[in-house]
Amino acid sequence: MKCIVGLGNPGTKYAQTRHNVGFMVIDKLLERNGWTLNKSKFKGHFAMENVEGEKVILLEPQTYMNLSGESLRPLMDFYNLQPEDVTVIYDDLDLPLGKVRLRQTGGHGGHNGVRSCIDQLGTKQFNRVRFGIGRPTSPITVIDYVLGKFDKDEQEILNESIERAADAMESWIKQPFPKVMNEFN
Repeated sequence: MKCIVGLGNPGTKYAQTRHNVGFMVIDKLLERNGWTLNKSKFKGHFAMENVEGEKVILLEPQTYMNLSGESLRPLMDFYNLQPEDVTVIYDDLDLPLGKVRLRQTGGHGGHNGVRSCIDQLGTKQFNRVRFGIGRPTSPITVIDYVLGKFDKDEQEILNESIERAADAMESWIKQPFPKVMNEFN
């Protein structure tokens, strides 16, 4: 069984913001495959699907970003998942807009959603998809930037990168994460 977790904030106020690219990738996977987040438990909305004999959970925590691990940990415990069975997708200020980078481990890099996952799992050893949103170029706070929506001129790059991240997750369902890293990094 594998679990793909998209980090974001719940509610229409935060939909389509930079901080919600994790949700956007999950939504793309749902759309492509005709799936829905039809289960609500573990402080999150999730879908459980079967892909070529592999059970896959797609999770959108509803805890708000900074408490994302409080949704992931109980789901992992219930389904007896190990950290290597999980991939967390999140926005990353340190990568240029649209850059998608896969890693098997690492720190939180100042990202409070990832920090919560590390704290709740008790390890840094879980797969990640870092989704570049770039840093603000105008005088704006980081909080206002990540909670802001993408500009019109960013939409094409955003959409292509969402597709690429979704491609990587579909690939991971069928093959080991290191092989997916080699293909998509």
